[in-house]
Amino acid sequence: MTPYLGVFAVTALAVLAVTPGVRWLAVKIGAIDRPSDRKVHPKPTPTLGGLGIFFGLAAGLAVAYLFPDFRRLYRQTFELQGTFLAALAITVVGLVDDVHALSAPAKAAGQILAAGLLILYGVELLFFWFPTQGVISLGPDLAVPLTVLWVLMMVNAVNLIDGLDGLAAGIVAIAAAAFFVWVYVSPSSFPESAKAAALLCAIAAGAGLGFLPYNFYPARIFMGDSGAMLLGLLLAAATIAGVGRTLQPHGGDVAAFAIPILIPVFVLAVPLTDVALAVVRRIRRGRPVFAPDKEHIHHQLRDIGHTHRRAVLIMYYWAMLLAGSGLAVSFINGRLIVGSIILAALGLIAATFVPRRLRESRRLRRLRKAEALAEPRARSGQA
Repeated sequence: MTPYLGVFAVTALAVLAVTPGVRWLAVKIGAIDRPSDRKVHPKPTPTLGGLGIFFGLAAGLAVAYLFPDFRRLYRQTFELQGTFLAALAITVVGLVDDVHALSAPAKAAGQILAAGLLILYGVELLFFWFPTQGVISLGPDLAVPLTVLWVLMMVNAVNLIDGLDGLAAGIVAIAAAAFFVWVYVSPSSFPESAKAAALLCAIAAGAGLGFLPYNFYPARIFMGDSGAMLLGLLLAAATIAGVGRTLQPHGGDVAAFAIPILIPVFVLAVPLTDVALAVVRRIRRGRPVFAPDKEHIHHQLRDIGHTHRRAVLIMYYWAMLLAGSGLAVSFINGRLIVGSIILAALGLIAATFVPRRLRESRRLRRLRKAEALAEPRARSGQA
């Protein structure tokens, strides 16, 4: 555990130390995200935060090489090297987009390039479950497109929820921490891939937490597409290494596949649900899938009466509940766990939707008070 904690701490401190300089650079070159009708921030804010997150990734991978276990990992596989190159590619694409606003096809091409680099260096799904065939070993004809699809889904899931200050950084930190627990505790028939997955989770969690002091409301800098896509890529690489490469000994058992693959789905349920709803919404309206709007889950929380900060915290709580539920289902059996999850979910539902009721009741009270004050005046006027 100590090496992982060391990498986590170095990554967080590196992001914390570098980000002020990145903010200065963003102001210097005019990389500023200005308010608009579809954005919620009230004033121009520097972007390019992904550059600081990338420095944190580089620092984390560099210090990992100092630990003997991780040094062997560098020599025995190329997963970490491939992840670094893919991260470099997607960060460059994101930085260009932060400054010059790339088209959706150009951005998608950059994401596919990053996925291709992962595959080239061995970070790809080797096993998958199909309803009619169970868990099967994937040939290149299926492994490549499924890996690319998973990377695109993770990258855009994180990118799409980066709409409120601190939201994406916090959600990624929670997701990475929860998946780290699953990878670290679960036995693996591919220990090197499991180590790579756990290491990437530690780096992603450290990067998210290191960036959060500058990005939580009111944000002093945004991570931009460069940061959001980079964090999404790290989660994609970690889940591929930790799940899609470790199923061979289970002989096609559905449960052996379903339980681990559901962990990242539970952990990332909030952004993945948001992505699915956004895609359906835009297709129904005949709009491009990547077109921005203000109807994401976090925007709707603002609409029902939550403050900016409270909306973000509620999203954190939902992510922690779903992450904890996934871990509990994997490792613990018992009615007490199920009951606790249900009670926590009911509490969160109440906390999420009560503000709408409070706002409506306050509005009714104001209307009644105004009517009560207006009635005597009307009578005196008639007299």
